[in-house]
Order: sequence, then structure tokens, then C-alpha cells
Amino acid sequence: MTSENPPDPLNSYAAAEDAPLSEGEPTGAPGEPAGTATESAAGIPTAIEAARVAVKTLLDGGVRYVVVSPGSRSAPMAYALAEADAAGRVELLVRIDERSAGFTALGLALSTGAPVAVLTTSGTAVGNLMPAVMEANHAAVPLVVLSADRPDELRGTGANQTTVQLDLFGEHVRFAVDVPAGTDPQRAVETALSAATGVFEDTPPGPVQLNLAFRDPLVPASGDHLPEAAGRRTWQIGRGPEPLTLPPAPGTLEERRTVVLAGHDAGPVAEAFARAHGLPLLAEPSSNSRFGPNAIGPYRLLLEHFGPDSAQPIERVVLFGRPTLSRPVAQLLGRADVPSALYQPVPVAWYEPGRRTELPLDNLSDLADFSGRGSSAWLDAWLLAGAAAQHALDRVLSGEPALTGPAVGALVWQHTRGQLMLGSSNGIRDVDLAGQPAPEPHATVFANRGLAGIDGTISTATGIAWGGRQETTLLVGDVTFLHDAGGLLLGFAENDPLLRIVVLNDAGGAIFNLLEHGAVQESGTYGNAVERLFGTPHTVDIAALAAAYGVEHCPVSTTAALADALDAPRQGRSIIEVRTDRQGLRELHARIKAAVGEAARGALG
Repeated sequence: MTSENPPDPLNSYAAAEDAPLSEGEPTGAPGEPAGTATESAAGIPTAIEAARVAVKTLLDGGVRYVVVSPGSRSAPMAYALAEADAAGRVELLVRIDERSAGFTALGLALSTGAPVAVLTTSGTAVGNLMPAVMEANHAAVPLVVLSADRPDELRGTGANQTTVQLDLFGEHVRFAVDVPAGTDPQRAVETALSAATGVFEDTPPGPVQLNLAFRDPLVPASGDHLPEAAGRRTWQIGRGPEPLTLPPAPGTLEERRTVVLAGHDAGPVAEAFARAHGLPLLAEPSSNSRFGPNAIGPYRLLLEHFGPDSAQPIERVVLFGRPTLSRPVAQLLGRADVPSALYQPVPVAWYEPGRRTELPLDNLSDLADFSGRGSSAWLDAWLLAGAAAQHALDRVLSGEPALTGPAVGALVWQHTRGQLMLGSSNGIRDVDLAGQPAPEPHATVFANRGLAGIDGTISTATGIAWGGRQETTLLVGDVTFLHDAGGLLLGFAENDPLLRIVVLNDAGGAIFNLLEHGAVQESGTYGNAVERLFGTPHTVDIAALAAAYGVEHCPVSTTAALADALDAPRQGRSIIEVRTDRQGLRELHARIKAAVGEAARGALG
């Protein structure tokens, strides 16, 4: 949604945006006269005054964190934020890389659930926020972009660092507005915060853009100064997820062979629903519902054993959250002979209405009528197959001479407490395969599954750790780690967050070995093209990289050493590097699939 065609609730700002220039305001001069005396005489706010109004309105609207990237045109906002920071009303983080700044703000918003702002100067600086804005759009995260801009008289003149910034993010923002220099930004900021936090009907939360134009002077007046330092309140959220309890399904419900699929961000309600209705729970790691007595660990390898030709075929599917990880799940949801329903109590941003086949239901009562209840035989079949599959998988992994991705994923899942961030690519899939569900949740799990990119992962995890104020573990592959290595750079005098980064270093992109490209590589028909173009091998010294950023580094090569490193008490940031080989990964997964298949057939008779 943009300012050109905003939905009706946003039109309240249009009049102010289209208002004529006030008398005495410069119009069209290629230079940039200061005009302070003229503006003050005409009652037009100076850049600093407008910035103070914008900052106050942001803080009044619930913003408690702002990530700032340095720049001159954004200086009025930076000074106003410094004043609020000194007064203890906001906490500032500084990042020299705008892409890192955007993802740090994204992580803060994920962990706090509140709107978080990111400030940039004009020009290419704004464009560097695009990846974070795109992720925030599809993940419904309230990210507030504060893009500084030149005043209208400099636009289109070839002035330095001046381009078209309004609507730069297109449909990826819920609201975008240009705030001309010399105007009061309060109403624009209030509208943007309403759009970001999902206040408007049928509109999910998401990113917004406030394009704030400032005219010289960009610095405070000579008599201005920072306020006296005040005590800062620590903003912290609860430590969830907490299990829920729903009443048992009534005996009048029809018995059906239904499965509960919990995709990303499903929440504990999915686990509670499956338990109350006696249904097997197939939960992705970032669902925050992968726990409880009905959760099945290696479920994606078991789906074929409950297919249309099996003794107990799946009849229906109930979906919570967004499924993103495996083709077997996508294939199940794509089957025309298996009706499926999606629990959707609030608007979501990850799909367009009418573009999916599931029946959307907004209340649990209707969902229960659709799903029915599971018979004891149906649930027992899944639990027996799941236990046998987990045992077979663990046996294969324990027989490996070196640490593998699934083994690392299982250990990280087992040992993490507090908060867990899972990188895209193989990391989250390794946990999905090998992470054994616990009776209750051990950690709040995060992942950038809006668009499932690998960019900004370290920065996102840093924001999550900072906002959650608790121990945080990040699991990534080496390519994901290198893609955002600059995210290790913190602002001057910032305290290190409690962040442990586990890097599975197999010197390249292992996920492609498990896709069709792996078969192409094995055939030899394209020589080394697959390895060069998809595997992207490297020889980066991660220990040296950690030292350059002042981060503790710990190499491990055994299961016991990794378990000890994960359990060790710590302060600040650390990197655990697990060196492994990706060449045998395709064959390992084939052996896991065969072992699980044999175990499942034995369990199911």
C-alpha cells in the first residue's frame, strides 16, 4: 500500500500532504538556503523542531528501540533521538551498514512484538533496507522505516544523494508517505504506526515508510543541548511460549484420520488443539508448537507411510501457521483428495486471499467440526511410527565418524534455552528432521521465513537477543554466516548481547547437494559447474574473522565437545565453529530415509 492509493483509513493524511507551500518557504531554488529566520517568522517548524515532534510521536506510539545508520540528511532525527535516549525514553543501536540496521530492527520487533524504527540518510542508504522490508512484509513485522530526504526544491536537480525515495518499497509496505520539509509530521507518524501495528481492519501488521524531508540547518541551535541523563527503563517481553490447554474434544465429533500441521509462527495453540482432539502433531521448529505428547519428530519422512495406498491414509489436514520447509508437506497440502483447513483468526501477510486451497476458518469451534477427533488407533499409529523413526534416525547419526548437519541440529535443539534463531537453508531443515520434540518448550524459536532468505541473519539474531534480554542461540551454515558477517560489528560502547552463534562450516552451500542439483553434480554432465555456481566453495578463516570483530571463537569436532560448548556458561557473544564435510550429505540423507522407512514399516505392521 502506498501514499498514492492508500486505503480509506489512511486518507486522513492526504490533505496535509497535498497542501500548498506556506508563504515564505523556498520554492525550486537549486541551492538550499538556510531560511531559519524566515521559517520561524512564518511559524514553519525547523528541521530539528520537526524531528523532535516525529520522535515524540514515535515514542508515544510505543516505539522503544531505534536502529540508526549515520548520515547528514538524517541528522535532525539523530539529534532528536539522542535527546530522547539521554532522557531514558528510547534505546538506540548504531549500525554503519543499513542492511544490517534493517535486520537488527527486524529482530528487535520480532522479540518484543512492538514497532521498531530504523533511520537512514537519503540515497542508496534507503535502498539497502529493501531486503529487511520485504521480509517484514511477508512475516507481518511492524518495521518503521525513517528515510531522510532532500527538500522538494532539490529533487530532480541532480543534487547529491537525491533520488525518488517515496514508494521505493512499493507493495512491500502497508503505508508510505512523504513528509515535506517544514511541515508538522505528527499526523503522518501516527497513521504510519497504526498501519504498522495492524490497527486498520483486514490489514495485517507490517512495514511502513516515513520519508522525512529536511531543509538546512540540519543541526541543533547554538543554545540547544542534551538533557540531563535519566535512568533507563528496561523493556522486556515474557519468556514464552507457554503451553495452552483446551477442553477435550466432545465425543459427539466424528472420528477422522486428521493430522495437525504447524507451520511457521503457528504458536502453542496448534499443540493444544492436537492434544485436545487426539490428533498427531507435525510441527516445524519455528512453529513454536513442536512439543507435547502428540508431536512427531521426523514426520516428513513418515507422510508417505500414511499415503493414499497405506492401511491408514490421511483423510484431512488442519493447518496452523505457514508451512515452508519440506516438499512432502507441500505435496500433502496439494492433494485434491485430502480436504484441508487453515486456522486464521487474524489477517495474515504470507498469502493472498483466494490463492491457497485450504478452507480458512477463524475460530476453533468450526475448526473442530472440520477436523473431528482422532481415534486412539490413529494417534497410536503415528506415535509408534514416530518413536521407531526417531530411534532409527538417531542410530544412523550416532554411527557417523564426524559431526553432520542433522546431528548438530539435534544437539542445538536439545541444549538451547531462552531464544533460538534458525538460519534458512539446511540449518532449520536439520532441526526439523532430527530435533526431538520435548514434553514442554525449551526456547522461543525464531526464523526469517517470510521470504526465507539468508541475508541479515546475524543482524536479526542480534536484534532478537537484544530485545529479548535473554540467552540466544543462532544456528547457521557457513554461507549464511558469511553473507552477514558485517552484522558482527556493533555500535561504539554497545554491550554485547547474550548471543551464541553455531556455524556449521562445510565450506559451501550444502543445501544444493540435497536438491536436484546434487544429482546433476553426480552425473558429471556439467563438470564442476554445480560446485562452482551453487556450492560456492570458500577458504575463509572464521576464527580470524571472529577475532577481527572481537568475538570469542570455539572450534569443535565431536558430539561431546559441541554439547559441552552449548552448555557452558558465558557472557557476551561467542562463535562455535563445527567443521564438517558436505560431500557425503546426499548419501547420508538417503541412508536416513531408508532406515526410517524400514522402522516405520515395522512399527505399522
